[in-house]
Amino acid sequence: MFARWRWALVWIAQLFFYGLPWASWGGRQAVLFNLEAQRFYILGLVLYPQDLIFLAALLVLSALALFFFTAVAGRLWCGYACPQTVYTEIFMWVERRIEGDRVARMRLDQAPWSVHKPVRKGGKQLAWMAVSLFTGFSFVGYFTPIRELAPAVLSFSVSPWNTFWVLFYGLATS
Repeated sequence: MFARWRWALVWIAQLFFYGLPWASWGGRQAVLFNLEAQRFYILGLVLYPQDLIFLAALLVLSALALFFFTAVAGRLWCGYACPQTVYTEIFMWVERRIEGDRVARMRLDQAPWSVHKPVRKGGKQLAWMAVSLFTGFSFVGYFTPIRELAPAVLSFSVSPWNTFWVLFYGLATS
């Protein structure tokens, strides 16, 4: 039962994280922290640098809510919603799908080298890198309009800073 709850929260958290940059609100990206234009778009709200006090208040309230939630139900946060838990579950799921359960993985580790072994091990690493890079791409999509970022990534014309942050956040995820 608890494993199902954990997976439900993993799905909710990841749908929220990966999907929010693609969501539109009023003809533009629903959540965009456009640092170049010095505007923060949060649903229908547009904040300018002079409105930073409102964003600070929102962040303080979010931090207080996080502290309150962890004080009241800290194990729930750590066990079900913490990013480390969420990504560990995702990477373990990928590993199970490619290499099998624990017994199959142990057998694969102890098996002599054959064509099968590096394909499985390499496939797992490639899948992990894909998840990490997509996570980095989604993170950068909160700061660069994602509908402009996606074609730039596909045409290999991403700015150096966006490339750095995609790779940095992807590396931090893996």
